[in-house]
Amino acid sequence: MVRAVPERDAACAIAQGAAVVGDWWSLLLVRETARGRHRFDELQAELGISRKVLTERLGHLVDSGVLDRVPYQQGPVRHEYRLSTAGRALLPVLVALQDWSDRWLLGDGSLTGSADEHSAEALRVQELPGTRLPRLTLPAHTGDERDPVDPDAAATVLFCYPATGRPSPLPTGWDDIPGAVGCTLENRLFQDAYDTFTAAGIAVHGVSTQRPDEQRAFAAAEEIPFPLLSDMDARLAAALRLPTFRAGQALRLKRAVLVLDRERTVRHAQFPVTDIPHAVETALSEASKLSG
Repeated sequence: MVRAVPERDAACAIAQGAAVVGDWWSLLLVRETARGRHRFDELQAELGISRKVLTERLGHLVDSGVLDRVPYQQGPVRHEYRLSTAGRALLPVLVALQDWSDRWLLGDGSLTGSADEHSAEALRVQELPGTRLPRLTLPAHTGDERDPVDPDAAATVLFCYPATGRPSPLPTGWDDIPGAVGCTLENRLFQDAYDTFTAAGIAVHGVSTQRPDEQRAFAAAEEIPFPLLSDMDARLAAALRLPTFRAGQALRLKRAVLVLDRERTVRHAQFPVTDIPHAVETALSEASKLSG
């Protein structure tokens, strides 16, 4: 049951927000709709929730403006549930909660841009093959919105990286964070191999949480030939539950490399990435299997 906010907390934004999404099932419904599960039966099967509780929680999230109830079939009319504008604005909060839990509940509390290969984060990424990325677009450094998956390519390589040091300086202590260093090198290595990727019909997209204007300045300075996409609103991170870490008062994507096919299905995932040149070579090899 959804609890009402006590009168003494009527002006407390934390209490008001907790009343909307503080319930276990409500948060998981936001998580699953971000992952592309929109229909009642899909949500029930994924969460193992009773029909009564699911109906109640969906109704609460619709009434609260977090979800939109959208018809997808006529005669009889059937509806699906999609994140509203307000619901999408919750995604950075959801990813921040995941990041906190990865570090403090499932990890040892240390700040790292990588992870042990047997960590909860690594296991999540290892389970990504077979997962379909829901439809979404991200701001690109070119000034437009781009689908992370190129529909005209036989395969798309998405390489996620924490941040480059141009044009904005990296946070103090960046070099001391395991796994954080190497973003410029990674971009240059994909740049060096770009002609080989394109000759094989493979698209390459870089993704970070930096702003598009920062990515634009870096792309111009480095003459990057492929799109750099900004996940500053955590839409991709939430859709795939990608690992993150917090540095410089911002969430950063941990380094990971994904290969997706035309149907938006993840076919290969690399995480943690400890050998960047090898990761680029592996991405080319795995993506070539889809283009041959």
